[in-house]
Amino acid sequence: MGRMHETPSAAAVLTGLGVVPFAAGAAGFWLLPPEWGAHALDAQVFYAVAVLAFLGAVHWGVAVADGPDADRLWSRLGWGVVPALIGWVAALMTAAWALTLLIVGFGAAYLADRRACDRGDLPDWYLGLRRRATALVLLSLGASLLRVV
Repeated sequence: MGRMHETPSAAAVLTGLGVVPFAAGAAGFWLLPPEWGAHALDAQVFYAVAVLAFLGAVHWGVAVADGPDADRLWSRLGWGVVPALIGWVAALMTAAWALTLLIVGFGAAYLADRRACDRGDLPDWYLGLRRRATALVLLSLGASLLRVV
């Protein structure tokens, strides 16, 4: 994979926009009347499930691009499925457990991405982008968790 150092503006802008629903969900859960706040929380959780699955798909993309005989094919494809499964289980849980599991899932996804960047599987800029986005996602999910408990 190429070793670009500067984050492409499209990736930065779209990632920034992608974080907005996390913050909006937390803000809505805290600030809206209870019946609307519950909808904001549901929206945040379900969006988190979708984004977590997307983060796993990045690893599928790397594996597919490298071809069927690539080293670590099974581990890349295997990890690619795990975030979606974590999200699916979270969607079946009560709010406190769902948020907790999603926080763990996003943390694990960041660590997997860091490892992939260290191996040269992903470009250098990706980790910086993920670090900032993950921090905002974890803060947003954590804020909602504080409201639930």
